[in-house]
Amino acid sequence: MSKKNKELEEWEDKPDYVEPEQIKEIIDTQLEESKVVAWKGSEKIYEPGYYGKQIGDRLELAMVEACLLLKRGRIRVFSSGKQMNFQELYDHARNLDRRFPERYRVYEDLRERGLLVRTGFKFGCDFRVYERGVQLKKGPKSAKEHTKWIVFCVPEDYTLSFQELSRSVRLAHNIRARMLWAVVDNEGDATYYIIQRMKP
Repeated sequence: MSKKNKELEEWEDKPDYVEPEQIKEIIDTQLEESKVVAWKGSEKIYEPGYYGKQIGDRLELAMVEACLLLKRGRIRVFSSGKQMNFQELYDHARNLDRRFPERYRVYEDLRERGLLVRTGFKFGCDFRVYERGVQLKKGPKSAKEHTKWIVFCVPEDYTLSFQELSRSVRLAHNIRARMLWAVVDNEGDATYYIIQRMKP
């Protein structure tokens, strides 16, 4: 029922993420418990890769997004007036979410493959992944512009019930997406499995 799918193989031939030629401005952000917020220059964070969610005059970054952007030198993160380094922010996120190491590793891997990745909280999954080249927009979307995969991130020793597996497959089917299980091993490598409903 679960297997590596041919459409996943297309990822293997793609080069790792290449940073845009020169990002001239590093944006200052503020840690607010479970998110990182930017008030000024938020368009310089959002538009080059659709990071974060614009809420009024502020851009809110999920912890996986903030950690990756900090690691790449795109943002600075401050907490109580003190600038944080990557390890401090990562440890903070890990203290909030015991699944953060797997979630961050998968998020980083998908972004390095050049895929557009958004958080999947409202769909009950870890991430929504789009085809390469998709531009996010409001209103009606073509088939290509819809979420292609929803992703659940788990460690290699994770166990689940058939009911949980069935619910996740049904969720993906309901939004016309494929369901991926991203299994992170003890070395930090992610392997992706498509699980789908088969009709006899």
